[in-house]
Amino acid sequence: MVDVVDSEKRSRMMAGIRSKDTQPELTLRRRLHRSGLRYRLHAIDLPGRPDIVLPGRKAAIFVHGCFWHRHEGCHWCTTPASNTEFWGVKFASNVQRDKRAAEQLHSAGWRVAVVWECALRATSMDDTACRLLAWIKFGSGDFESPLVRRRRQ
Repeated sequence: MVDVVDSEKRSRMMAGIRSKDTQPELTLRRRLHRSGLRYRLHAIDLPGRPDIVLPGRKAAIFVHGCFWHRHEGCHWCTTPASNTEFWGVKFASNVQRDKRAAEQLHSAGWRVAVVWECALRATSMDDTACRLLAWIKFGSGDFESPLVRRRRQ
């Protein structure tokens, strides 16, 4: 498979991708706020700098992009056709960093939620938000939003 854009344009596109305050994150934050929850953002004092932190409930929430954090089996979890070695290393590093952060948070007594980008799209947002709110208020252990759209084989 050949990239459909030239390398300069691809570089500009990749540089424009945000690491915080992404659309999926903003969508979830609005929903949590509307439900009466108040939270901290991007807590630099916690491992992995969770996107949303509810200190009183000892809950850390990561909003992961399916592409960057490798949502297994997801339609949006693809690998670029060019420079595959670089991308393989990059993605493996991201996944390891995510696991390490979750382990460190667990060791410190935090509950960890991972909400995938695909679960925050219009068709699945309400279900995901309801499940997450129930986990925040009553749940124990970890939370991970379900796979919404499978990749074609």
